[in-house]
Amino acid sequence: MIQQKLLSHCRSYIAEILNGFENRKVEILLALESESKSSAGDKHETGRAMIQLEREKLGEQIKKFELHQKHLIHLENHINSEHVKLGSVVTTNQSNYYISFPVRECIIKSKIYYCISAQSPIGKLLLGKKVGDQIIFNNITSLILEVF
Repeated sequence: MIQQKLLSHCRSYIAEILNGFENRKVEILLALESESKSSAGDKHETGRAMIQLEREKLGEQIKKFELHQKHLIHLENHINSEHVKLGSVVTTNQSNYYISFPVRECIIKSKIYYCISAQSPIGKLLLGKKVGDQIIFNNITSLILEVF
C-alpha cells in the first residue's frame, strides 16, 4: 500500500512538472511571436536567439521528465525482494527511502519518505543491500530495518 502511495506521489509530481513545462512552452512561443513582430536590427536577432536557446533548453527538460514518466511502468511492476532495487521502499533507523525518482519527500502516516534516484549517492549505497545491512553516508551509520 505504501508503495502505491509513493508511486502515485511520483506520478503526480512528474505530471505537475510537465504541466509547468507546457505552460512555459506557450509563454516562449508567445515571446517568439512577439519578437518576430519587432524589427530592431541586431537587438531583434539577439532577442530571437535568446528565446530559441530557452526553447531548446526547455525541450531537453521536457524529454527528461517524459522519460521519467515512461520509467514509471517499471515501478508499477515492482516485485518485492529482500534486496534493495528500483521500486523498493527502504526503512532505516535514520530515514525512509523510496528508490524511484528524485522528487520532493512524501509523508505517509506521519513518516517521511525520501523519493530518491538509484543513481543518487544514497541510492547507490542502498542498492543490493538487505535487512540488517548498514550504510555509512556523511559519517552517519544507518541500519536497514525493512525492505519491501
